[in-house]
Amino acid sequence: MGALELLTLALTHPNEFRILLQYWNFHESQRDITRKEEHATSGWDRPTMRRCWELLDHSSRSFAAVIKELDGDLARVLLNPGQICLFYMVLRGLDTVEDDMTIPDDVKQPLLRTFHEKTLTPGWNFNGCGPDEKDRVVLADYNVVVDELLRLEPGPRDAIVDICRKMETGMADFAHRAAVSPELLTLETVADYDLYCHYVAGLVGEGLSRLFAATGKEPQWIANQLELSNSMGLLLQKTNIIRDFREDADGRRFFWPREIWGSAEFSANGKTPTSDILELLRDSTRAAWVQSAMVVDALRHACDALDYLRLLRNQSVFNFAAIPATMALATLDLCFMNPDVFQRHIKIRKAQAAQLIMRSTNPREVAHIFRDYARSIHSKASPADPSFLRIAVACAKIEHWAERHYPSFIRLSASGGGAGPTFDPADARSRVALAEEALDKRTADEKRRTELRERITAGGGAVAPAAGSESQGPPWEVITFVGGAVIMILGMSAAVIFGVLYFTG
Repeated sequence: MGALELLTLALTHPNEFRILLQYWNFHESQRDITRKEEHATSGWDRPTMRRCWELLDHSSRSFAAVIKELDGDLARVLLNPGQICLFYMVLRGLDTVEDDMTIPDDVKQPLLRTFHEKTLTPGWNFNGCGPDEKDRVVLADYNVVVDELLRLEPGPRDAIVDICRKMETGMADFAHRAAVSPELLTLETVADYDLYCHYVAGLVGEGLSRLFAATGKEPQWIANQLELSNSMGLLLQKTNIIRDFREDADGRRFFWPREIWGSAEFSANGKTPTSDILELLRDSTRAAWVQSAMVVDALRHACDALDYLRLLRNQSVFNFAAIPATMALATLDLCFMNPDVFQRHIKIRKAQAAQLIMRSTNPREVAHIFRDYARSIHSKASPADPSFLRIAVACAKIEHWAERHYPSFIRLSASGGGAGPTFDPADARSRVALAEEALDKRTADEKRRTELRERITAGGGAVAPAAGSESQGPPWEVITFVGGAVIMILGMSAAVIFGVLYFTG
């Protein structure tokens, strides 16, 4: 941001300006991939790897920043010297081929279905993308990605190529359906929508879990969490599809399923279905109701995403997965009941993104972020919306998940000292928790008294000391010692006084 932009932000949004200052001053990057000490894992000293990092920055600066925070070799996987970096570039190249509508279907089909083979072919690149394709440079310089991929260990490389092979098949099938269809629509049902999102994003989640396990950053069983990994990807992909409706419409690409946007319940009289998705650009009321249903569909993956995040143990891996998830919830909140979605491309503000990056550091905080955005979405819901009850249920599930795993009435010490958790006195649940604590204490005291009585009875009236504990009752040995000492001191004092009086007459 330039000086003028910062001054304008300070005057018009002072709170956001404060957040950005906090982020710039206190949020330090964990890794600098250009440092010599990082070259072993970042590969910055190799021209091909350095070009890969440049391609990553070109494709997605926000995602690149998160990848660079990953530990050592793991960061490289997505972009070679940080394993997850290469993974991203391979899939970005594949996605670029699928998205480019200027490539004829007879060229696109064999290119997509053999992309995993070309990814392992030294020197391969592709220059047939349209001039307006934003990421055409990724394919033009794809030979550097191939060179770096071939440097990877067999485990991570095989995982990347296998995910690429699965994804290319699904992408090719949907691209062919779009090419031969006389209509604009490519997706009919919600099941089709889920399947498409699985191919383009759910498999990314699966591949990342496999890479986390292959690099030893997470336990091996994380690679088997296929359903949760898939839900993480679907949450992010569906959020992007909702946000990018106008951009996709301008490119004649439509991913919203007919089962939702064509439903009769979203018409003015609740009885008339529609066969034209472009009607959403003309009928603001119908557009709002359809978009609401799309948000509900995306929110059904939120609890699975939270379950997945709770399984992660490595801090950098957790941040890598949690930050996009919290930004997805923030984006859904921004899009919900926002007519600007159908007019232009919108995104969350920089200060909001910076705050989410700083907060998304542990499962408890992430759960509360999800809960807060769910509350915000529910507060904007209209009773006239046909999806009103479904919105309430979806938001309530997130609220219930957060409260069940991380109750909000329990306060944790911010200092990180030895103090235990405390209870919010304004919350009625605190009284229940305090009453349970008092009951547990009374139960423990009663048990101790019962054990004491049993020892007295067993010892014939004498208290037998409990094993491993000090004797109960008066300390007679100490009393006898102190008493004898006092008597001796008094006797010696009396003798001294008597001797002084005797010799002084």
